[in-house]
Amino acid sequence: MRKLLSTLVLVVTATAGLAACGSSGDSAGQTLRVGTLTDAPPSIFLQDGRFTGYDNELLRDIAQREGFQVEFVGTEFATLLGKVAGGQLDIGSSTISATGARKKTVAFSNGYDTSYTTVVTKKGAALSGPGSFAGKRLGVVQGSVQDEFAAKLAGAEVVRFPDYNAGFAQLRSGGLDGWVVPKDIGQKYLDQNPAVPLEFGYTVLDKDTPSAFAVAKSNTDLLNKINDGLAKAIADGTAARLHAQFYRSAPIAKELDKGGSGLPVRNS
Repeated sequence: MRKLLSTLVLVVTATAGLAACGSSGDSAGQTLRVGTLTDAPPSIFLQDGRFTGYDNELLRDIAQREGFQVEFVGTEFATLLGKVAGGQLDIGSSTISATGARKKTVAFSNGYDTSYTTVVTKKGAALSGPGSFAGKRLGVVQGSVQDEFAAKLAGAEVVRFPDYNAGFAQLRSGGLDGWVVPKDIGQKYLDQNPAVPLEFGYTVLDKDTPSAFAVAKSNTDLLNKINDGLAKAIADGTAARLHAQFYRSAPIAKELDKGGSGLPVRNS
């Protein structure tokens, strides 16, 4: 299955390479390349050859409202923001937390989700507090907010992976003591693997740096279009509907519910 998914990603990537990236000018009518992941359900994943998940379906809705097309490209998270900043990709759509450090590289849209960061462990591991990780091996996706989170846990040995599947495989086999992920992604893996004795350990709410779409700093036209389309999707309840479709057990933040005020992100 991993080999099949890899093949599909390569095919999609090759096809997407034929489309020209957008510029800092008007994006109307253009096909824009969107970097995303393949293995982080329910936010972003590949299903039957189609990139989907809450993030990507919301972006498709925004693109339709604003008059441009999107073509998704599978990429590793560690290189995603650099490719957006360098013009190889027009948009980053991968549950990207809009942190201050990342704003030095790219510009972010307003937020479209909030999340919890959690450490998934084997049942009974008792890794429930920030002081319980000395000498423990924690897996993270390289370059993610969870990478930064794990690095601050005193005494933890951080093991970095290119994607979520690789980290989960190591946790499952006993190569890791914990796997640091957004809680919704962790929940999906737990639901899909009920025979594996896993549970949530230390968990922290991350609301100050919401998930947002990334664009090049120079592409203000595209940033404005994404923010305009997102505001409309929040106002008419589309964002809430998509959130309920993919996150069936997690309520949406009140700011993102139908008619909500939204989650503004400042880039300067």
